[in-house]
Amino acid sequence: MPRKRPGALRAAQSARPARALPPFRIHGLSLRTSVATALVEALSDDYYLYPGATDRALRRYRAFLHPPGRRPRYPQDAECGCRGCSFDDVRHARDVLEEVVRRLPPSARNELRRHVRALDDRYVRRTLPDPFAAARQWRSEDWWRRRLSGGRET
Repeated sequence: MPRKRPGALRAAQSARPARALPPFRIHGLSLRTSVATALVEALSDDYYLYPGATDRALRRYRAFLHPPGRRPRYPQDAECGCRGCSFDDVRHARDVLEEVVRRLPPSARNELRRHVRALDDRYVRRTLPDPFAAARQWRSEDWWRRRLSGGRET
C-alpha cells in the first residue's frame, strides 16, 4: 500500500485555533502591551474604557501636543459627555490613559507609563498652570487638570 504524502497528512490534521490578537496594534507600543490593553478594555465595566479607547486617547494626546511652535496650548472642554465627544477634551484622554495604566499588569504598565510620561513632559511645557484650579475643577487632584483651559484649541 502506498504511503500518504506529508502534505496530505498535515492537511488531515485538525487545524489549531489561531492565537487571539488585538483588533489592532497600538502605535508606539509592543504587541504584548497592545494585547494586555485590549484585554483590560474588553473586561472593563467603565463607560469610557471600551475596546480601542486607549489607542484613541493616545492619538488625541499626541495630536494636542503636535502643533509646532512654543505658543501655549489650552485644552478645550468637551461639548458633550458621550464616549465620542468626551475625547474633545484632552484632559479626558489623559484620564483614560491613567485608568488603563492602573489596570494593566506590571510589565505592560511600565511600558505604557514610560510612553505617557514622555507625552506628559511635553504637556507641561506646552500648557500653563492654573492657580485657581482647585476652585474651578471637579477633579483638581489630577495634575493635568490643574492647567489653564478654555475656549477652542488653536
